[in-house]
Amino acid sequence: FPYPSAEGLHVGNLFAFTGNDIYGRFQRLQGHTVFEPLGYDAFGIHSENFAIKVGIHPGELIPRNIENFRRQLKRAGLMVDWRHELSTTDPSYYKWTQWVFLQLYEQGLAYKKKAAVNWCPFDKTVLANEQVIGGACERCGTMVEQRFLEQWFFRITDYAGRLLANLDALDWSESTKTAQRNWIGKSVGAELDFAVLGLAEPAHVKVFTTRPDTIYGATYLVLAPEHPLVARITSGEQRAMVEAYVADAGRQDLVSRKTTKEKSGVFTGAYATNPATGQPIPIWTADYVLMEYGTGAIMAVPGHDERDHEFARAYDLPIVQVVAASESAGAPVDVATAAYTETGDCQLVNSGRFSGMSVADGAAAIVAELAAKSTAMPVVNYRLHDWCISRQRYWGPPIPIVYCDACGTVPVPASQLPVLLPAIDDFRPDDSGVSPLARHEEWYHTPCPACGKPARRETDVSDTFLDSAWYFLRYPSSDRDEVP
Repeated sequence: FPYPSAEGLHVGNLFAFTGNDIYGRFQRLQGHTVFEPLGYDAFGIHSENFAIKVGIHPGELIPRNIENFRRQLKRAGLMVDWRHELSTTDPSYYKWTQWVFLQLYEQGLAYKKKAAVNWCPFDKTVLANEQVIGGACERCGTMVEQRFLEQWFFRITDYAGRLLANLDALDWSESTKTAQRNWIGKSVGAELDFAVLGLAEPAHVKVFTTRPDTIYGATYLVLAPEHPLVARITSGEQRAMVEAYVADAGRQDLVSRKTTKEKSGVFTGAYATNPATGQPIPIWTADYVLMEYGTGAIMAVPGHDERDHEFARAYDLPIVQVVAASESAGAPVDVATAAYTETGDCQLVNSGRFSGMSVADGAAAIVAELAAKSTAMPVVNYRLHDWCISRQRYWGPPIPIVYCDACGTVPVPASQLPVLLPAIDDFRPDDSGVSPLARHEEWYHTPCPACGKPARRETDVSDTFLDSAWYFLRYPSSDRDEVP
């Protein structure tokens, strides 16, 4: 399923298709019926950037590229059924990409929210984490920034548990299944509630932890720089430092923040109450905490977490040991010099009435007691996060949504699909983060499908990966218009 984002095929295309073709011919000689279709992943940033580079509109360039791809593929002698050729840029194809979006929207599985995203200043678009390599855009090499934009998401996290369970039945290699399990990243733990002190309006920091047994060793909290509470709780004396730090964190991409080794942060000037000890603990903001995982805040237990230990040592924060090896398991350790992360054959210490319990029993007992006080509840979290499909570029299928002052967000009826991508000359992106489609007034303004009053179209287009998520289902029905 090649990208026609260059003038012709590259060796990787023929490398993949030739092996496939040999296998298909072998199966045909064995008496099987073989269906070998082909298509072109022709929307998206690859094709658009190439069009900008050569100074030709993608609507003109991409069909020309496809024609050359087709010529080369036919010369290669592949056993392709050309009657079922498809292109994602064909309205008869992307009509159904838009239809898929509507089905998910109607089930509550497509939604819009403001979120931190990777932004490429050169390509002027949002990038998925997988498109950021070493902090740079994989396509152009420009260092990526973080921006907050209203984006459309697919709620794939609703299926995280099923995705994880289904891996057990798949005939895949163990290494692949392990990589998938790690990517989904199931974490069983608890959400804990820390009340912020000294505010006129009450505020609470909620944290997710897989180690509620260590709450007696939580000596400070850390909020992601983009956490909505940061601005509200920061004291006057600390405000300038915090605002500068938050701005600096915004210039980093999310992938770099996940992998950075040097920990940095700023004290907000605020304190919260540890619900287990009743003691005030300081609240910091640091870029190693991300909004996209858990609650965007952590309870830091430097005695038993290496990342927290490194941070505490750097900023001279208290380190308390609350887990120790049982008397039969070995010599005591000094958490002042290194975090103690063992859990097997260990018991709680310095943990009030829970001291002496095993890690597992202590965690269950602590969560039960705090839950009775409404400051804790058991939670399952996943590393997997919802799929951001919005792109602020021109060359893609328009997302079939209309905004009406009277009706709100209105899906385009399936009977009115496809929402055609208009042929506009001014298709180049700019630094505003607003799609070029918003500049095309004739297309942008449209009657509301529900009430008929003036309304505005959604100007984001969907990511090319949405096109290529379902294309194999279109091959057998590429000659039909009434079904996808």
